[in-house]
Parts: sequence; structure tokens; C-alpha cells
Amino acid sequence: MSGINPGANEWKPSVSAAAWSPGGPPPAPTPTPPPPPPAPTAPPATSDMDENDPLWQVVLKITNGDTERANKMIADPDSLMNYPEVVALLSTTSADGGDDMETDDWEKNENMEDVTKTVETMSIQETSVTPAAAAATPTKPSPPTPKEDPAKEEKAVVPVQEGDPREHFNLVFIGHVDAGKSTLSGNILYLTDNVDKRTIERYEREAKERNRESWFLAFIMDTNEEERAKGKTVEVGRAHFNTDVKRYTILDAPGHKNYVPNMIMGASQADVAVLVISARKGEFETGFDRGGQTREHALLAKTLGVSFLVVVINKMDDPTVNWEKGRFDECVKKLRPFLKSCGFTIKKEVKFMPISGLSGANVIDPVDVSVCPWWSKCVAAGENNTTAATLVSQLDAIKIDGRDPTAPLRMPVLDRYTDRGTIAMGKVESGTIRPGMKVKVMPTRLVYKVDAVWSNEEPVASARTGENVLIKLNGCGVEDIQKGFVICSDPPCRAVDKIICEIALMDMPDNTKIFTAGFQAMFHTHTAEEEATVTKLFETTNGKGQVNKEPRFANVGMKIVCMLQLGRTVPMETFKDMAILGRFTLRTEGKTIAIGKVLKLPPKK
Repeated sequence: MSGINPGANEWKPSVSAAAWSPGGPPPAPTPTPPPPPPAPTAPPATSDMDENDPLWQVVLKITNGDTERANKMIADPDSLMNYPEVVALLSTTSADGGDDMETDDWEKNENMEDVTKTVETMSIQETSVTPAAAAATPTKPSPPTPKEDPAKEEKAVVPVQEGDPREHFNLVFIGHVDAGKSTLSGNILYLTDNVDKRTIERYEREAKERNRESWFLAFIMDTNEEERAKGKTVEVGRAHFNTDVKRYTILDAPGHKNYVPNMIMGASQADVAVLVISARKGEFETGFDRGGQTREHALLAKTLGVSFLVVVINKMDDPTVNWEKGRFDECVKKLRPFLKSCGFTIKKEVKFMPISGLSGANVIDPVDVSVCPWWSKCVAAGENNTTAATLVSQLDAIKIDGRDPTAPLRMPVLDRYTDRGTIAMGKVESGTIRPGMKVKVMPTRLVYKVDAVWSNEEPVASARTGENVLIKLNGCGVEDIQKGFVICSDPPCRAVDKIICEIALMDMPDNTKIFTAGFQAMFHTHTAEEEATVTKLFETTNGKGQVNKEPRFANVGMKIVCMLQLGRTVPMETFKDMAILGRFTLRTEGKTIAIGKVLKLPPKK
């Protein structure tokens, strides 16, 4: 008993102790087995290498035929840029493919049948769900469906208010910073009597106090203090106006490159984009040159599903321009080839017109013939694809096909909040949504009942394709639905973390010039945003139409068929089945580098 501590107050057995037996010596500790030696890493099999690959031939020449060392160099593409032979090869390849991909519409490529046949032979290997992917697809079981009175179930939904029969358009204003987007948006609201005279006078006084007298119309859309002080839109402004034939929701997107994610959020809801270009000497060149936001905004607009683009050459009343036709034609001539390379069909989808957002000339009322005698002649001749003399009349003349109210419901979620229940916000991209219907949320696959639908904050009995709506989901918690989820009717869309796609490579980061397997970027599709990694290149096509199968790398100006691995599951469709859920953009380091479309999804389990 000499081993017992006499000063102890009580005795507590150790939970981790082995069974106690009196009188015996302590058992010898079990020796820990040594860890198994790490398996040797086998170098990539050279049998998979394409001996005719120009990059492989150059690297093999650098290593004097040492295939093992060549494989290690290929696996580290960034280090390859240290060798002048590789840099020379890449510059030669870029020269071969640098035609800016000027096709009538790269989404409707006439060689698409060949690509489709090739894609059919490609397979996506299903892998076990990663922890990150599992986080996006919670295993929470569906809430039990409450038993309802059959009499209530059979009772028809009482119509709160039938939707306005006029067609609804979401109108996003995009363009370089200081092009006049907010001023134009505010003036449209003022000219359509959505802002009273007293409010305008107050804004005029505030702008004068800030020594920015021409900003008073922008204050209608830029409502917070930061935006008014700097003269820069930060959040997407939202407002409504109506004409005799259509209803419009204005989305005033920020033009500064720091707020491109906010611009994407606005453009993802839009049906028609108004690209605002400043005609003032020097401002157009600044916005359109490399680094300006005119290019990126036009590219994103097409990728995010904008059906038509109205290009307004703003500030035509500026003293440096004075409504000169030469300046207008100069801007249009420079914009046409770029918009064509973005995928817009110029003759069908793009309209050009001169305006003054500040004075309102050519916005609702035509510009005075004494000020601009040439515009009426252009309209009469049908030049610049314009059949109407003013911006609003041109918007009224646009017709969007393919809006099928009987199609399966697809509503990407833009945001959600709690107000005596969970409210989801989004735009109906396909089908019709009504109170009382059952919907499935992808990718969680949880089923909820729609309790109420609001359009423009008014309760409605139904909302058709193109409407911005708020919906209340019965039994749904705010953590059960997130931005980027898609609300569906049966059959629902797919939710995948791996896709085969075709992308058009428009740019590359300054510190990475080679696009190859392992390249990482942010993947933007409808309202979803996720990390993506290129896992395999299937083929590349340069500007001359030369196809390279199983390539090692790709350059700017090429079209690429590749496989992307996403960080988490994302709801989407193939571009062929539903274009709005099959388009995407790749962005990295603050710039858009590629636009793409989904060709193939993993097989259903």
C-alpha cells in the first residue's frame, strides 16, 4: 500500500486504463508497428504522350531525350516559361490562332455536329463525393409532408391578382465607369413620370452642393451616400417603368472593375442589355481598350443569357462631338468586330443608336433634326439594324422568342431572407410558378410547397417566364436554400460537380500564359459561383480551324473542349437542353478569361 498517495481525497479509475488484476506486473506495452514505406511515385507513362505534340518535342529537346525529366517539366507548366524555346513555341501558336474568333455566333458553330460526335465518345468518371461537394448537398431529409384536408387540396387557388398581360423585360445598363449609365437610367424614370418634379429639384440642389451639377439624374438610381459622393455605382440599382406595350425593370449595373461580381448578379437577370458608350473624345478609347470594362461587360452579357444588345453612343451633345456622324460611325466600326467575337449575331441581336442621356435626346423623343440631321435618314434606310428612332421605341419593338409558359419550371435563386417564413428571390427562366404548387430545390432535392408569389411586391396568382419574383416556401429554413440553387418542377435539372464543356479562351492572367490541365478559375453560371479546375484537355481549335486532339496546352484565341472539376455540386443543364443553365464564364485575378457552354454531364446514377 506504500504506492497509494495518503493525501488524496478520493480515488477515481482511469477510463483509458486496461483491466486491473492484483499482484501481477504491468503488461508490456504493445510495440507500435512502423508505418509502411511510401509507395514510389511512378512517373507518367510515356506511352500516353503524343510524340507529335510540339510542346513535348521542344521539352524533350531541352532535356536531351531524358523522358523522366521531360515529364516532370511538363507537370510544372509555369516553370516552362523560363525556357526561351517554349516561349517562342507559344508565341508562334498564338500567331496561328489570333483571329479573335470572329464567327457569326460561336454558340451556333456550324462544326458543332462534329464536336457533338466527339463529345459522345468522352466519358466522365464518377468519383466519390468530396467533403466540399457533400457540403453543398446536405443529407437533411425532406420535411414530412403535412396531411391536408382533401377538400382544401381540391379547392382551386383563389386568384389574388392576374399578372399584367404586357410582356415584361429585365433591362440591364452596362458599360465602362462614367459612361453615363445611372444618368440615362434616372432620366428614363423622370421622362416616364416615375419621379416627381420636387424630387428632381432636391437632387439638383444636392448635386450643386457637391459641385457635380450633371449628376442629379444619377442620384435617382444611386441612392446611398458612398455612390453619390464618389459618383460610382456599387450595388445594382433597381427601378420600374412601363410603356403602352411592355413593362420594364431597370437594372443599373456598376461599371468599375472592382464591382464586376455585382454586375454579374444584375446581368444574370437581364433579357436585354443596353451597352452605354461614351462618345466623348478619349472616354470611348479608355473604356474599349484592354483593361476597360466595355469589353468585359459585353462579353459577360452574352454569356449570362442576354438575348439582345442595344448599343447607345451616349454624350453625343458633348462639345467634343456635337452630334457628328463621323464620331458615331467610328465607335460603331470599332465595336462591331468585337461584339461579333463575343457571340452576338450583329444583324439580328445588336442595335446601334446615338443619344444624350443628360438632355434626353433620342431617349423617348427624337433628337431635333436641326441638331442631328443625319439620324432620321439612317433610321429610314434601316442602317445600324435600327428600325425605331428612339431608345424606348426600339426596346418596345424587340421580340424575344422561346418563352414557353408550359415548360418545366426553372428559377435560379438570387437571394433569400426571412420574413415570417423563408422568401426566395429570383427570375423565372422557364415555365410558370403559382401558389400551391410543389417545387424541388436543386441540388438538395428537398420538396416544398409555394405559399405565395409576389411580382413587383404585389401578390399574384402566377408568374410567367421573364418575371422577377419573390416566393414564400412552406417549411423551408433560410439555411436550406442559397444563392445559386435552382427551384424546379418535375423533372428537375441536374446537379453535378464535373462537366465536359467547350470554352472560348479570350484572355489569360499576367503571371500564367499557358492554359493546361490543373488551371484554376472561378466558374460563374446563372446565379451560381464556384471554384473550378481544368482536369483534362480533349481538343483545341485555333483561328484557322486546325484541330489538335489530346493537346498539352492551349493559347488565347483558341476554342477548347475540356473537362472541369467543380468544388461543389452546381445545378445546371447542357447548353442544348437549356441555354440559360448551360452557359458559364471563367474569371480569375479580376478578369474574365473565357466563356463557355456545357456539352455533357455525368450519367445519372
